Amino acid sequence: MRSPGAGTVSVASLALLWFLGLPWTWSAAAAFGVYVGGGGWRFLRIVCKTARRDLFGLSVLIRVRLELRRHRRAGDTIPSIFKAVAQRQPERLALVDASSGICWTFAQLDTYSNAVANLFHQLGFAPGDVVAVFLEGRPEFVGLWLGLAKAGVVAALLNVNLRREPLAFCLGTSAAKALIYGGEMAAAVAEVSEQLGKSLLKFCSGDLGPESILPDAQLLDPMLAEAPTTPLAQAPGKGMDDRLFYIYTSGTTGLPKAAIVVHSRYYRIAAFGHHSYSMRASDVLYDCLPLYHSAGNIMGVGQCVIYGLTVVLRKKFSASRFWDDCVKYNCTVVQYIGEICRYLLRQPVRDVERRHRVRLAVGNGLRPAIWEEFTQRFGVPQIGEFYGATECNCSIANMDGKVGSCGFNSRILTHVYPIRLVKVNEDTMEPLRDSQGLCIPCQPGEPGLLVGQINQQDPLRRFDGYVSDSATNKKIAHSVFRKGDSAYLSGVEGKAGMAAIADPHSHLDPNSMYQELQKVLASYARPIFLRLLPQVDTTGTFKIQKTRLQREGFDPRQTSDRLFFLDLKQGCYLPLDERVYAHICAGDFSL
Repeated sequence: MRSPGAGTVSVASLALLWFLGLPWTWSAAAAFGVYVGGGGWRFLRIVCKTARRDLFGLSVLIRVRLELRRHRRAGDTIPSIFKAVAQRQPERLALVDASSGICWTFAQLDTYSNAVANLFHQLGFAPGDVVAVFLEGRPEFVGLWLGLAKAGVVAALLNVNLRREPLAFCLGTSAAKALIYGGEMAAAVAEVSEQLGKSLLKFCSGDLGPESILPDAQLLDPMLAEAPTTPLAQAPGKGMDDRLFYIYTSGTTGLPKAAIVVHSRYYRIAAFGHHSYSMRASDVLYDCLPLYHSAGNIMGVGQCVIYGLTVVLRKKFSASRFWDDCVKYNCTVVQYIGEICRYLLRQPVRDVERRHRVRLAVGNGLRPAIWEEFTQRFGVPQIGEFYGATECNCSIANMDGKVGSCGFNSRILTHVYPIRLVKVNEDTMEPLRDSQGLCIPCQPGEPGLLVGQINQQDPLRRFDGYVSDSATNKKIAHSVFRKGDSAYLSGVEGKAGMAAIADPHSHLDPNSMYQELQKVLASYARPIFLRLLPQVDTTGTFKIQKTRLQREGFDPRQTSDRLFFLDLKQGCYLPLDERVYAHICAGDFSL
C-alpha cells in the first residue's frame, strides 16, 4: 500500500471533507473524481478508516500546543502553574500516601515546597545548581523537587535501586552540590560516601533509625520546620525551556545517563496523557510507579501538579493491595507498566476487583495476549497504552482503544507530527540509507526504528538530550526525512534480556556470578537469561554476530549451548530445558 506523498495532501483534505459531510465545491468534486479514477481508492480507504482517530489526535496536538504557547507568553514555569492550581483549590487533596495513609492538600504541598525553596535559597544554592534526591516515593519526594524548582535548583532524581558504582557514577555525573536522602537509603549512601568527596552536602529526611544519620549529614526535616513558608521574594527568572530536573535511564546498556527534563517537556508529557485519554478534573489517579521515572512522576504526578487531580501514591506496587487501594480512595484512573497487569491477573479472584470505579488504565507494556482478559475481568473499559521515552520527541499513543496497539502514525496527516519507522541494519541497529542518503521508511507491518524530526523552536519536537554531550550526540541522526535535518533515534533502554558469555572450558558458575551482579547492578539490569557459548562468533572486522543469537533467543530446541533462566523467587539461575521453556512461554514464571 503506497504512502501518501506531498501531492496527495490536498486530495486528503477533500476526502476528509467528504467523510465528515462538510460542503465542497464542484471543482473539488471534479478533482476528487480524477484522483479516484487514477487509482486513489486505496488512499480513500485509509482516510475512511483513520480520519476520526487522526483528527482527534490532531485536536490533542493543537490543544497541547496552544496551552504551551499561552504559558510561554505568560512567562510561566511548572512551579508557577502549580501555584495557580493550589490557589484555586487549596483544600482539595493533592497527594495521598497509600502506604502510610498520610494525605496532603494542595495548600500543604505548596507550603512544604515553599519551605524547601526558602531553605536552599538561604543555604546559598543558586539557579542552575543541582541537588540529588534519593528517597522512596511519597509526598515529600514531590515536595522536594517542586520546592527546589521554585528556587531554580535542578533536582537529579536517583533510582532507589542504585548501589555502589552506578550510584556513585550518577551522583558524580550530575554535578550535584548536595544529596537529600531518605532514612531508608542511608546504608546505600554509606557504601559510596568515600567516593563522593567532602564538598557534597548531605541531608537526611524521613523516618530516622539508628543507622539513618551519617556522620556528615544534616537533619532536613527540622530545618524545613524553621524555614519560611511564603513564596520566595524574588523567584528565579526561569522559563519553560530551562531545566526542571534530571531523570536517569535504566542503565541496562551501560551506566545510567541523566536525561534532561525541561519545564516544557514535563508539561508536554502530562498534557498529552491528560487530553489523549480525556481525563477529568474530578479524577483520582492511582500511581504505584517509581517517582524517579517519568511515568510515575510526570504522566502520573503531573496530573496533580498541572491539572489539579488527586494522585494516590504507593511507593511499591502490591498486586494484593492494588484494588483495595482503588476502592478505598475512589480511584478512577490507574497506571501500569510492564508486567503489572499480568501480576494482577495472577491474583485469586476477589469481590473487591469489581467494586472499584476505575474507568481508565494508562501505561505501556500491556501485552496483546492479556489485554482483553484484563479489561473483561476487572471491568476497566478504557486502556490508554502509549510508547515513548523520557527524553524522546516522538512519543505515540493509542487514542482509539485498538487492542494491542501502542499508538499510531498518521497516513493522511504525515507532516503534522513528523515521526517515522525507518529500516535498520539488524546487526548494528544503524539506519539504512537510500541512494540519496536519506533513511528508508518501513512499509506497514515492518519492524524498524522510531525516529522523530527535531525542531528546537517547537516544544513538541525539541530534543534536550542528556547531561553528557557525547550521549546526546549518539541519539541524533542527520538527513533522515530530508537533507540536512536532524532526528532523535529511539533506543533500546529497558529491562535486561539475555547475556551471551564465552565459556569454552565450562568454568563459569552462573549463581556465583549472580551473587556478584547483585552487588553492582540494579535488579532490572541483571540478565534474565544466560547463554554460555564455547566462543563468541565475530565478523571479519571483529564485530559480534548477534543476529543468530537474537533469532534463536532462549529456545533450547534451537541450540546446544547451555542456557539458564533467572528464577526471581528463588534468586538463582536455573538450567533452561524444554520443560522450563514451556513454563516460561505459558507465563508461569515472573520475568
